[in-house]
Amino acid sequence: MSAAKTIIIAVGSARQPKLLAVSAAVESFGRLLAPDASCEVVGVEVPSGVSHTPSTQAELMRGARLRAEALLELNQREQRGWNFYVGLEGGLDVVHEPAISRAASDADVPSCRVFLESWAYVADGQDGYFGRSGAVEIPEALAHQVLDLGIELSVAIDKFAGAVGIRDAQGAWGVLSSNLISRQEAFRIAVIAAFAPFYNKRLYQQSQAVAQGSNL
Repeated sequence: MSAAKTIIIAVGSARQPKLLAVSAAVESFGRLLAPDASCEVVGVEVPSGVSHTPSTQAELMRGARLRAEALLELNQREQRGWNFYVGLEGGLDVVHEPAISRAASDADVPSCRVFLESWAYVADGQDGYFGRSGAVEIPEALAHQVLDLGIELSVAIDKFAGAVGIRDAQGAWGVLSSNLISRQEAFRIAVIAAFAPFYNKRLYQQSQAVAQGSNL
């Protein structure tokens, strides 16, 4: 009897919340991804290529993708046998909206809201896809420390919550949501979303075929 195949999923981080998030995500869709194989998650610290606290959605996406691409390059050099490459990035997204509470003459003046988001990028060496958690709005005072004073989010949230090491525990997500949503859970959702085109490949291929057919 031949040995069961193992799908190895490399994650561009050695931090426990991220690795646990990927493991939990894979547990939920593993049978869809590889019905006849088991899945193994390995963590390797790689650079993100972005700032310590990304402050735009574009930077978050770039950081996640660069981590995955760094893993792919490492595997190509060293032939580690990885099948999927996962980059995770958390940070802030600044959104401007019309200030509807102002006078009508000031309706076009934007107000600024800052959200905490968690992003994932998953590649298999040929294709790659993004996934994102939800978003939670952060207090203005916390946003000021990170965006205006340049304080790293993990340091600012420790000070904000009066605790130490929050980054590797519930994270800013847990502090802001009273532990209803942890950092690990936010990344888990992002990973499930990013893997969807792989474990739900038939649907994505069908939709592409339909789109191509409509253009004939």
